[in-house]
Amino acid sequence: MLAPSDHARRDAILSFWFGPADAPLTATVTRWFQRDDALDAQIAREFGDDVAAAAAGEHAAWTAEPRGALALVVLLDQFTRNAFRGTPGAFASDPQALAIAQAALTDGTDRALGWLERYVLRMPLMHAEDRAVQDASVTAFAALHAEASAAGAAPAVVEILAGAVDYARRHAAIVARFGRYPHRNAILGRASTDEELAFLREPGSAF
Repeated sequence: MLAPSDHARRDAILSFWFGPADAPLTATVTRWFQRDDALDAQIAREFGDDVAAAAAGEHAAWTAEPRGALALVVLLDQFTRNAFRGTPGAFASDPQALAIAQAALTDGTDRALGWLERYVLRMPLMHAEDRAVQDASVTAFAALHAEASAAGAAPAVVEILAGAVDYARRHAAIVARFGRYPHRNAILGRASTDEELAFLREPGSAF
């Protein structure tokens, strides 16, 4: 069982990222993916210590329950992209987040979560620079959309998840072609190939 202080931090992280239950779903999702310097600064200020602790393995016990695993994915896969935007730190914890997400999907932990929570839990798969993981990402997002549709989830939820499937396929196509995300090359100090440079001049080449 998690200590009361761990429960409090977990709940603070999830409440911040998913918002109140009555929040418009599209606004919540837009907030996740729209660049906002003020939001980036707020996350770094309010959750920077949590991100560092998670990256150091200090919250490993959180994976024992679904919401704890989700909170770790938010810290290691989402908040890192805000707090460390434009730096290698944005991607540094991706392997840890991916391992947590894969374990939750394998053991069915994610089924205890809500639809949008399960969406976020799958994001580390979409972020992986690995062709096999990208194939698994497309499968996982498509299955989630199908499950939500069959369960009679709210139309807004089904629409959001349909968009997630499209994004998963677009991400997978990039990694299938290049074996990595070319838009990360400059940040990570990687040399881009001529083909990648041409691709980066195309609209929609970066996420």
